[in-house]
Amino acid sequence: MSAMTGGEAIVGQLLRHGVDTVFGLPGAQTYGLFDALHQKQDRIRVIGARHEQACAYMAMGYARATGRPGVCSVVPGPGILNASAALLTAFGVNAPVLALTGQVPRAFFGRGRGHLHEMPDQLGTVAGFTKWAERIEYPAEAPQRIAEAFQQMTSGRCGPAVLETFWDTFTEKGEVAFADPLPPLPNPPIDSEAIEAAIRLIADARAPMIFVGGGAVEAGESILELARRLEAPVVSLRNGRGIVSEADNLGHNLFSAHKLWPETDLVIAFGTRLEILEWRWSGAPEGLKTIRVDIDPAEFRRYPCDVNILADAAEGAAELNAAAERTAISGSGRTARSVAAKAEARAEAEAAVQPQIGYLDVMRDLLGEDGILVDDLSQVGFASWFGYPVHRPRSYISSGYQGTLGSGYGTALGAKVACPDRPVVSICGDGGFMFAVQEMATAVQYNIALPVIVFNNSSYGNVRRDQITAFNGHVIGADLHNPDFVKLAESFGMRGARVGSPEGLRPELQRALGDNAPSLIEVQIEPGSEGNPWPFILRTMPG
Repeated sequence: MSAMTGGEAIVGQLLRHGVDTVFGLPGAQTYGLFDALHQKQDRIRVIGARHEQACAYMAMGYARATGRPGVCSVVPGPGILNASAALLTAFGVNAPVLALTGQVPRAFFGRGRGHLHEMPDQLGTVAGFTKWAERIEYPAEAPQRIAEAFQQMTSGRCGPAVLETFWDTFTEKGEVAFADPLPPLPNPPIDSEAIEAAIRLIADARAPMIFVGGGAVEAGESILELARRLEAPVVSLRNGRGIVSEADNLGHNLFSAHKLWPETDLVIAFGTRLEILEWRWSGAPEGLKTIRVDIDPAEFRRYPCDVNILADAAEGAAELNAAAERTAISGSGRTARSVAAKAEARAEAEAAVQPQIGYLDVMRDLLGEDGILVDDLSQVGFASWFGYPVHRPRSYISSGYQGTLGSGYGTALGAKVACPDRPVVSICGDGGFMFAVQEMATAVQYNIALPVIVFNNSSYGNVRRDQITAFNGHVIGADLHNPDFVKLAESFGMRGARVGSPEGLRPELQRALGDNAPSLIEVQIEPGSEGNPWPFILRTMPG
């Protein structure tokens, strides 16, 4: 045991867990933590953002790009509430993000005396949108609490955690013994009867379809093996994209897969909320059977299936493969139909959703196999759900079902910090980008070599379209007055460029990806000129 401050104990234990970066915004309550980080700056970086929300989004981007926990630190009360949108998003996409925050001094805790940043039941508040939340009361507790946080974030269904620490605990000294990292909690044993029930449905199926979500991101090899065995198309919406490459004959987006949906008689789902079936697609084929593999038993109540298998996605897929091999299950003969459906869908999207598809094609070409695209809520972002082929897991990052406007730029900065040798591109609309515009200062200060492409249609484009089409043209609050984004970027010290076509984007993005510096490319879009992506996302059964 050694005498050290609470802040030093926290930082020392973070190092034991392999943490190399903390995204943080220091304040009075956390001075002791940041002083400890300063002492270890040769081993752990601090990226200081300009808003607490960005700190947590950067940590989420780090986690989504790598699979390793991302760590951020903000002050309590208003600070943790500012970060809460990102923590809620991390909860939605099952990202392991650890938020370290403060608390009032121990002597003031629970008294309601109005101490700086005091918040009634802070842990109770954050517990509603995180997987785990706890408090460090004394320095000696810090190592074990950190170890527990990492164990909780990375076991079973991953998710964010919050640790609060008393103001004075960060600076007071105590005897501390560091803890070894805790192993992940064991996965549940797989029910062999559920596997056999699933195999009976698979054996009887003529036209199966596999659905994958973010919970299956590490299960790609086994899922592809099963897909090829059954000749089953594999579809994902956002977080599961790239688990099976969309360059593969069986890899589909939600639009191309829908062309095969009317003839489908069996769904096999891995690590997905099945949002596509719940409300993206309306109607189901008669007699459809469903099998679900998920690590979270709560999902079985939310969307009941004919067979539920409580298991890690990779382990469940491996068991199904082994059972299918034992029973000599053969393919469905759907591969040729799958290829045709993909080509048909691509042609329709290219014809109807322009100029977005044209811009996405340039990004797909220039990012290459190793690149990462981070979307935000915008017309090109929505189009990317089906118009940007994804070839690898963790190479397409979104805000998932939260659809958090303004999340993209901070998330992309975190992804680039985590993967400095991989090309990363952030796509934003003009409205969403202004939520995080101040983080251009962060990008320049820390030389985060990320190009952000801002699609400027001078509006919240989706809101504007909906108001025109569904509310008799009553446009209100949707038209925007924007700055000159190029001059704004230059004022922050980064290169800016403006283009008006996919052909114009190509040389600018090529240059931006080649520069070892942050940059901004503004794409000018005439309001109302973009093809509507929603008919390709919300589908109904024919007839």
